[in-house]
Amino acid sequence: MAETAALARRRTAAAEADIRDFSFDDRDFARVSRLIHQRAGIHLSAHKRDMVYSRLARRVRALGLAHFRDYLDALEADHGPEWEAFVNALTTNLTSFFRESHHFDELVRHLRQLDTDRITIWCSAASTGEEPYSIAIAACEAFDTLTPPVRILATDIDTNVLRTAASGVYALDRIAGLSEQRKRAYFQRGNGPNAELCRVRPALQSLVTFRQLNLLDVSYGLRGGFQAVFCRNVMIYFDKPTQYAVLSRMAPLLAPGGLLFAGHSESFAHAQDLVVPCGRTVYRAARPGPAR
Repeated sequence: MAETAALARRRTAAAEADIRDFSFDDRDFARVSRLIHQRAGIHLSAHKRDMVYSRLARRVRALGLAHFRDYLDALEADHGPEWEAFVNALTTNLTSFFRESHHFDELVRHLRQLDTDRITIWCSAASTGEEPYSIAIAACEAFDTLTPPVRILATDIDTNVLRTAASGVYALDRIAGLSEQRKRAYFQRGNGPNAELCRVRPALQSLVTFRQLNLLDVSYGLRGGFQAVFCRNVMIYFDKPTQYAVLSRMAPLLAPGGLLFAGHSESFAHAQDLVVPCGRTVYRAARPGPAR
């Protein structure tokens, strides 16, 4: 039976190679999985193999290489810009404005209770910007002004999506789910050749600073004292030890009473010495950092 299964896998691999530009076997996938885990903490399950091939084959082709192993050899031998392209290719960026909307209702309540004129929020997986701009809108609504006492740091490992986020320009269908009031208050619609686009209003854009940051870095170089940290739908790509390591660096950056927002399918029961639940996928630091 084992020999039959092995033969079937070889035949499948051969058939795939016939219709692909490059051969891509189990050893190649294992190398990719190891490299992306070391670099970005992402755990690739076996069913992601086709996705990995399709995304990285573009890089192999763009560099004029003949084999996947040549690409991986070159990657491991060099610490240059191709690492950035490698991580960007394998990063998933699924996002939308006001995704998991209950978190933004909770954020508004939280902000209204704060007794400080300096509020900082960290969005740790900014993707193409919909989440940090949703945070900014929530802040404006909490204080009923386009100039709330709030500054938002928005980070991501993927430099491509950060460029999109910083531009603040979106197709109109990206804001289709927002109320007409929010569309008018926080976005400018294009005209002429840009009629199908919109831009985040400058006042809203000025609340957000974008920068690259890898959550696997030993030190984030952040001052901390954040009244809220959004780390949503990121931990699902990490194994438990990596999650714990990230939380051990993130939790001390929360101000006393600060909130950590997680994704709807994420649970940190294995890290109760670091964070404790206080709402629907909302956490507080078990040992809050010092006040700032």
